[in-house]
Amino acid sequence: MPEIDTDRFLRDLQELRQIGAYKTGVHRPTYSPQDMESRRWLMERMAEIGLEPSIDGIGNVYGRHRGRGPHLLAGSHIESQNQAGWLDGALGVVAGLALARAGLPVDVAAFADEEGHFEGGFLGSKSLIGLLSEEEIDRSRNRTDGTPLREALAAAGLAGKPRLQLEPGRHKGFFEMHIEQGTQLESAGLQAGVVTGIVAIWQWRILIEGMQDHAGGTTMAERRDAGLAAVRLLAMIDQEFPKVCGERSTWTTGRIALDPGAPSIIPGGADILFQFRDIDLAVLERMERCLRACVQESNRRERSRARLVSISKSLPAPCDPAMMAALDAAAEAIAPGGWQRMPSGAGHDAQYIARVMPVAMLFTPSIGGISHHWAEDTKEEDLALCMRILGEGAARYLAG
Repeated sequence: MPEIDTDRFLRDLQELRQIGAYKTGVHRPTYSPQDMESRRWLMERMAEIGLEPSIDGIGNVYGRHRGRGPHLLAGSHIESQNQAGWLDGALGVVAGLALARAGLPVDVAAFADEEGHFEGGFLGSKSLIGLLSEEEIDRSRNRTDGTPLREALAAAGLAGKPRLQLEPGRHKGFFEMHIEQGTQLESAGLQAGVVTGIVAIWQWRILIEGMQDHAGGTTMAERRDAGLAAVRLLAMIDQEFPKVCGERSTWTTGRIALDPGAPSIIPGGADILFQFRDIDLAVLERMERCLRACVQESNRRERSRARLVSISKSLPAPCDPAMMAALDAAAEAIAPGGWQRMPSGAGHDAQYIARVMPVAMLFTPSIGGISHHWAEDTKEEDLALCMRILGEGAARYLAG
């Protein structure tokens, strides 16, 4: 079994944490100066352990193992949400470095924009498997300030660089270590989770057209208030979804934008960002049917008309049985009784890499379940233990 240098692994995590430090977390939006500094830091670490580092035209950092295979791929992302946590994504990349440092034949990747600062999201992992078109890059804008992706790439010094694609047949599988971003492990007093699969995320816009009018001069009987129609529709969805959802289904209204959004004007329009998640395709399809039925019923009841627009539908990604079995055995050897199998409720780069090779994920506990916030944290002993499990699991899978 490989000798994992957990002390160096933890030091690397703490060193990376200083780039873009924000309170106890980090602020490294995609292609920001802090993000690009972290990518340069990563390339230096890759070179130190004998990997051949490169950065491509979408910002993927790739460390290629120079020796013979069979090879594994390991990694995640190193940009962060705004004012967010220090482990989300970074943990998987630094874990990949630790595997390579231990002598395993591992290529290490840091995929660009898993966090979706730009429209489309998962730019790096989609690009590596050939799913990101030049047209999508042309269309994509920063979700916060509207900056075109092409401009952001040029400002980051990436314009004109070729985009890397994974070499067919090179990798036996992909491992990604990640924080749980939930409370299951902590609540059960467990130290590791072997992931069974990654949820699909189906995203929608709900557009409601009413009539903008004066808040004082228009009687309640005359109004076509898009804001009230939006609230009532979302309440209906929340009432109906529990009748069709799965045990771990989730649904979220991420944004409600009212037009014109002034205190003395009846909203003439509402633009809602809505998503739901599950690992079972049949459940997702049931939830979509329910969503469409709710919109239809809203249009029967309301004076303001709702329209549903599909933004994206990812596919559930089951983890590979042989890779899970290797992690199971490693977890039981290192933390007997201290682990469980569990699904991932969040999306990860692994769900795209799963389209071209077997994948597996290992979860560490999240203190308080906090993630996408600067207070995100995990105990160092849990990080080190899971790093040892990942190392032994990777070695077992390679030997299988």
